[in-house]
Amino acid sequence: MPVQGRAKGRHSGGQMGGGWCLVSLLDSVSPPLPTPNPWPSDILTEDDVYCSCLAKTLCHVPVPVTVGFYAPFGCRLHLMLDKITALMNQEATQREAEELQRVQWRPRQVSGWGFPQLLWYLVFLQPVITEVHLRRKNVKFLFIRFSAWQYAGTDKLWAGLVTTLCEGIRHHYGALPFSVYSVLGNKPATTAGFRQREWHCRRRVCLALVALVAALGLGVALLYLSLSTHTPSHSSANSSLLRVFGGAATTLSGSGLLMAVYSVGKHLFVSQRKKIERLVSREKFGSQLGFMCEVKKEVELLTDFLCFLEIYQRRRLRIVLEVTGLDTCYPERVVGVLNAINTLLSDSHAPFIFILVVDPSILAACLESAGSMKGTADNGYLFLNRTVTLPFSVPIMGRRTKLQFLHDAVQSRDDLLYREMARQLRTQRPVGDEGAQLLAVEMQAGAERTQSCIDAKAGRYIQEALFCLHDERDCLYEYVPDNVVSMRRIVNTVPITVRLLLQQRDFGGPTPRQAVAWVVLANQWPCRLSWVLQCLEDRQQSGGAPEARARLWDVFCDNSHELHTMTKELQNVLDLDGDPELFERFLDADFPFTMADAQSLLRCTVNLDHSIRRRMGLIRAVRSLKPPSPPKPPAGHAPSTANGANRAPQAACAANGASHAPGTAQSGHPEGHNPAQARETRHPAGHTPAPASEARHPRDSAHGGKPILMA
Repeated sequence: MPVQGRAKGRHSGGQMGGGWCLVSLLDSVSPPLPTPNPWPSDILTEDDVYCSCLAKTLCHVPVPVTVGFYAPFGCRLHLMLDKITALMNQEATQREAEELQRVQWRPRQVSGWGFPQLLWYLVFLQPVITEVHLRRKNVKFLFIRFSAWQYAGTDKLWAGLVTTLCEGIRHHYGALPFSVYSVLGNKPATTAGFRQREWHCRRRVCLALVALVAALGLGVALLYLSLSTHTPSHSSANSSLLRVFGGAATTLSGSGLLMAVYSVGKHLFVSQRKKIERLVSREKFGSQLGFMCEVKKEVELLTDFLCFLEIYQRRRLRIVLEVTGLDTCYPERVVGVLNAINTLLSDSHAPFIFILVVDPSILAACLESAGSMKGTADNGYLFLNRTVTLPFSVPIMGRRTKLQFLHDAVQSRDDLLYREMARQLRTQRPVGDEGAQLLAVEMQAGAERTQSCIDAKAGRYIQEALFCLHDERDCLYEYVPDNVVSMRRIVNTVPITVRLLLQQRDFGGPTPRQAVAWVVLANQWPCRLSWVLQCLEDRQQSGGAPEARARLWDVFCDNSHELHTMTKELQNVLDLDGDPELFERFLDADFPFTMADAQSLLRCTVNLDHSIRRRMGLIRAVRSLKPPSPPKPPAGHAPSTANGANRAPQAACAANGASHAPGTAQSGHPEGHNPAQARETRHPAGHTPAPASEARHPRDSAHGGKPILMA
């Protein structure tokens, strides 16, 4: 992928190709090229690498798919979405050029001179899904952003999601083509075998239209003949007969054509959004069983229209719906949006890509507290796993990303505008230093070659990793669950993980088999893996990190007792894990990952919810707080404390008397012959000694004669 100029670097969200390699090349060049900005925009940040890998995966992932874009609330989400949008459009443009070189035909346009042709195809031709169409690689993305915060005050938030989707498609392709398809369109047909013909003539429509036009022409001709006769003697009866037949033919044919035009006009002015809003406003109809069926019909009509446009334009279409602000809504509203997403995804051929931008911890709590989800989503994390088919946890902000954000934050708007204008001027005129210019060209060419090698190697590694999943000679398939949704999550996550692993330029690191095994580990045991990673992180921060060859299973065994004490706080998270015995066999025998492997793979892990680790770290931090120490006794009471502890060890164990024996020394009895202490030691029959937490001292004159509660 070519490296873009400095003027395009920031607006396109960073380029995948060449930028990562350009960093190492710039570091090796001495002296470096003079730049006014210490962090030029053509150097990629960590966020650019993650966004690029996700964008490439979304260009190949089968639809429909729901991407869980997991991140804490307010964590640079919109900036990353803009980068993903730019990178997906760039990938689509590149694939369009490659497809044009391969097949030598251009996609049809739906605007300008292609608009009348589109209407002709809509009325008279029926599309056929052929193998040629299924093999097309070029794709076009239509991005629609839905902000749930704008509809948070309404009772039917899910209706806003559906209407936003319909309105976005209608606005992009125009109201007239969709209205014509709603009245006269036909569902695309399928064919068996290899056929290149993608269109069939709609004979019924053609015959009906020809019949209506012929009847209308015949009626007009008969009326003209009846009015043009001037001999009233013998042709008056014939003229009246011609007038009757002509009027009937004209009325029938004209009414048929007018009904078609009226239906198209009705759909033209009454959009799907108004239709769904009208259905929602009817409370009685909304409570009936057929309400969602009507909404489902509208969605199916929209899906068929998109399939028609795919065949007409000779490219694949993908509707990317970015759902934001969902974690700021009420729990019942959140449930409605997720149900609407499931309704849209119920069609297995729907070209929808949902990017669910949420904080998983907040969304899980909303699902668990929603009254309508009792018994269905008692564990919000499990419900999310059933909905999301491609999890993507936004990583912690990297060093270069943080420095870039800080550098942009301290710049004023005028400085940013001046810097952008200066970059445009530098790209328009040649650089004065010819040697620096040649060096920049050589670095760009070398970066392009290196990135092309990385992309080619990534394709081979992805195929090798996916082959390990279904290889019967390998034991990895035994750890894959029987759930189809979990299988899709694993398969969709493997390409991102492999690409991120290669972008680290760690070619001697984990193998593709280890990468796919790590994905399975994070998918099947997210709680236990998060616990191991949190323990390693705490050890590193305290300066007592284990060796690089230390196994993760040994780390888990050393800290499993502490995890057992947190079962009450982490009950919902522990329910996400699979069989514990399989977890032991996975890490102890089949895939003994070490600490070094975990450090290499952690930077490539996107299917592990980071909120689980944050929750565990918070619990460990709270438990590590030491309670305040009790006040020290007076110095004069220390001897009696020691004597009381030595002469009554059993009483000291029962009531912590070793630290509170001064009270007994003040009762007026000689040392070693305290009857009260003897009574506490030898309990009479029928009397139970008080617990240690409830044991009280005798009345102490130093405390006003009141009993003192022992700790």
